[in-house]
Amino acid sequence: MQIAQLRVHGHKKTRAETGGLKMNGEDNNENSDVVRACAVAQNIEDFDLLIEDMEAEYGENWGGLTFENAPDILISDLASNLECIVIAVGKPDEDNLAPVANVIRVAKEQKINVILVPHDLNTVALHQLMRMGADDFAPYPLPEGALHDAIERANDIPEPVAPVVETAPASAAEPASAPLGNRQGIVLPVYGLAGGVGASTFAANLAWELQQNLVKENKKVCILDFDFQYGSVSTYLDVPRTEQAFEFLSEAAAADAESLKQAMSTYKDRLDVLPAPPDSLPLEFIGAEEVDHLIKLAKRSYDFVIIDLPQALVSWSETILDHAHLYFGLVELDMRSAQNTLRFLRTLKAEDLPFEKVQFVLNRAPKFTDMNGKTRVKRMADSLEIVFRFQLPDGGKPVANSGDEGEALKELVPKNPLRKEILKIAKTLSEMAGDDEG
Repeated sequence: MQIAQLRVHGHKKTRAETGGLKMNGEDNNENSDVVRACAVAQNIEDFDLLIEDMEAEYGENWGGLTFENAPDILISDLASNLECIVIAVGKPDEDNLAPVANVIRVAKEQKINVILVPHDLNTVALHQLMRMGADDFAPYPLPEGALHDAIERANDIPEPVAPVVETAPASAAEPASAPLGNRQGIVLPVYGLAGGVGASTFAANLAWELQQNLVKENKKVCILDFDFQYGSVSTYLDVPRTEQAFEFLSEAAAADAESLKQAMSTYKDRLDVLPAPPDSLPLEFIGAEEVDHLIKLAKRSYDFVIIDLPQALVSWSETILDHAHLYFGLVELDMRSAQNTLRFLRTLKAEDLPFEKVQFVLNRAPKFTDMNGKTRVKRMADSLEIVFRFQLPDGGKPVANSGDEGEALKELVPKNPLRKEILKIAKTLSEMAGDDEG
């Protein structure tokens, strides 16, 4: 049965009887025939640079497999000498990742290291494959030494685990990180119940006002942009969307305080911002367990954790609500906000979720002298059986301008009525933190 090919210095030698992999005890004195690694691809000939690197790394001691025959080979005695498999995945494979995932699963069950070599693969597909258990990846076309480095890292994976666990408590020697791990952060998610109600503007400016208000008390604030598709916090605060943030989220289950710090961008050297990834990703990009881990990590590292949420409710929305001390729900004085608020409350009550945590914030509220507007506000609150904890005035065009210029309202238009109201909320929250400590 012809199921694999052994490559010797660029030539192919078919082994019909053994599938291309040397069994234990067969020609033991011919060590050059023992296959130490395999390259797996739908068509390995499409990855000529990978062929060259495999030959440079393993000489003649590597074999070629396809997605179809790889699982059977990997569970057989033929794979007993395998150190790793290198899986090459191209754009055409995106439509059906199941065979690739099956190869990864079988390899990990056999305790064989897995290196991914993606070629024009979108970030969602790459993330899915990495979550299935791949140890490392090297992009194709392969930069010089990239495959070698990936193999080295994969081989070293078991060794760094113990040092990480041991050194975490000993971080007292590092004054910057020692206090971060001992905090008990207050989690404040911000949720817009309709598009364009100003939730991201509110979240970004609230985070900055809190940080400015608490800087003398040596307290730290961060803002996490969990709208993985169209998050705009990085735009409003003019911080870069980085690959580090994407990589951090991709490995959220194994994240620690140091990786969180490295993933953060900084606004004016004071406010830490976890931006949305550079590319638009599904909101289920990470699951409830990963979100739970990230929030716990952020709570230990910061005194206030502001989370800008997507409008859609997803599998981890309940996790956010469970962690929240207060959950800001922003609405406007219009029918769509009212209808969405009604649906939202019904969902929370149906699932027996703590809806009492939700603090409704009315944005672009009518002015004090607008009696007709105030009547509409009261009618809306009564019909929905809610209370508007805060009412934010319309800041006008300067608010949009500040977002376009990537500056907080405090920096650009400090006397804007919206900025003044957000400052009041920040001071109230700061006092709440002080009361909790007392």
